[in-house]
Amino acid sequence: MAIAHRTVGTGPRRVVVLHDWFGTSDNWGSVLDYLDPRAFTYAFLDYRGYGRRKGEEGRYDLPEIAGDVLALADELGWETFSLIGHSMGGKAAQQVLVGAPGRVERIVGLAPVPAAPYPMDEPTHALFHGAAEDPEKRRIILDLVTGNRASAHWLDRMVDHSVTVSRPEAFARYLDSWTGLDLSDAVKGNTVPVLVLAGAYDLALTEEVMRGTWQVWYPHCEVRVLPGTGHYPMHETPVALVTAVEAFLKG
Repeated sequence: MAIAHRTVGTGPRRVVVLHDWFGTSDNWGSVLDYLDPRAFTYAFLDYRGYGRRKGEEGRYDLPEIAGDVLALADELGWETFSLIGHSMGGKAAQQVLVGAPGRVERIVGLAPVPAAPYPMDEPTHALFHGAAEDPEKRRIILDLVTGNRASAHWLDRMVDHSVTVSRPEAFARYLDSWTGLDLSDAVKGNTVPVLVLAGAYDLALTEEVMRGTWQVWYPHCEVRVLPGTGHYPMHETPVALVTAVEAFLKG
């Protein structure tokens, strides 16, 4: 069965795009208007239990996402490709790299979760693990990671989208996977070119976190701070985001 996805562009550079814990392939703001369709072909994947694949059963974990990425690439006839991963999708991209290192040309991490387990104190654990069933907890998380700067209307829209397009059990199990999985030993020293973009106002996945993880483990990793944005540059600063990403992917 074909894997549901969204394609943008018809260019020669091939990129699989992986969304965050809250989003789907449809939740990339106005970024889609600024991607270069002549230079790139972007395949935006929904995870099982989300978006176009909300009805699909699964384990709802990162290895399953990675397997679906490779299956989609095979369907598209892409022997090699680059990856863009946002937040949880950044860790999923690393799972793809671990499983098929010869197929990944470049990785872009947008406020990406590092390869190691994600540490949480007790209040943070309660907040995140309660978010599957409590939309208000999702709203608190979104407000935190955008630096307490986003409008109430934007937060409400993001929460509504998240609740509508994801299954609660999938949302909960993906959390267990991206917070608990340890890929750090498997990725250390990998020479794939990596660009990590950290939002200046992201209060969770900060520049300091990126330099202490991604930049330590990947010899060819550049960490760059995007001004004017928190965790969601595709909504907050879309033109600046696309400019940085496509310049890197062109090499």
